[in-house]
Amino acid sequence: MLRTEICDLLGIELPIIQGGMAWIATAELAAAVSEAGGLGMIAAGNAPAEVVREEILKARQLTNKPFGVNVMLMSEHVDAVMKEILELRVSVITTGAGNPGKYLPDLKAAGIKVIPVVNSASLAKRLERAGVDAIIAEGMEAGGHVGTETTMVLVPYLVDTVNIPVIAAGGIVDGRGMAAAFMLGAKGVQMGTRFLCAEECIVHPKYKEAVINAADRDTCVTGARTGHPVRTLKNKLARRFRQLEESGASVEELENLGRGKLYAAARLGDVEEGSVMAGQGAALVKKIQPAREILREVAEEAEKLLAGCSVPVVG
Repeated sequence: MLRTEICDLLGIELPIIQGGMAWIATAELAAAVSEAGGLGMIAAGNAPAEVVREEILKARQLTNKPFGVNVMLMSEHVDAVMKEILELRVSVITTGAGNPGKYLPDLKAAGIKVIPVVNSASLAKRLERAGVDAIIAEGMEAGGHVGTETTMVLVPYLVDTVNIPVIAAGGIVDGRGMAAAFMLGAKGVQMGTRFLCAEECIVHPKYKEAVINAADRDTCVTGARTGHPVRTLKNKLARRFRQLEESGASVEELENLGRGKLYAAARLGDVEEGSVMAGQGAALVKKIQPAREILREVAEEAEKLLAGCSVPVVG
């Protein structure tokens, strides 16, 4: 099996991290991924600190292997969530939607590994100087909140920019994507969309069905005018969002339209008026599988491809 410095850093068997997906990445999924040798992640999202605490404690009942928490830094509950993480001594956190710099001294003092999601070289350099353990280079192919650079461009650029390990994310759903990420210099991968269809994922069955039925052009990005663009599957909500954007609607109107819509899709199964966040790799996800099977399948395919990756030169 593939093993890199990410495995040693995080105490895991396979260099595969499960993405933090709000209302979706719960203790059940995180524990299943960790039990299978990867790094499972609980998504804090915008949940209150006590909810995050309950999920951490539940995950510890389900696995004794390392798992982490994904922290959305623009959440109104972020300070309280960080206090719970420090008190419970979570193994690792990943962060998004901001700079975790102000929390780093306490997190590092507690021995917690910190791995931010980044999409620019300037932020990557700043975070390396601040002392983060690795970075996740997430391309615009990802589901949920996205940047503007593709995974193919962003990963090698950040590999050349920093001296800490780079984990690739965005559009990676199988061993081919993992092998490509390794060829670009990544030391691990983060996958979200593939794990939407894990048996242990609690997302609504209609959400899973929408992912499985997705074709290659079935995602879109909305919300650029709010400053927080999001990639979702195309549906009635996405069309209305785009119509509002094109008509010059205010940021407040756009944010009101999107409020609560991820919960509606993920937990209530409203895949037309809800926000079905998924990456472009959804078109490659064709079945529901146990998390363990997903991890082994991806890792074995990547290992096989990398073992035979010599390319003949003609000329």
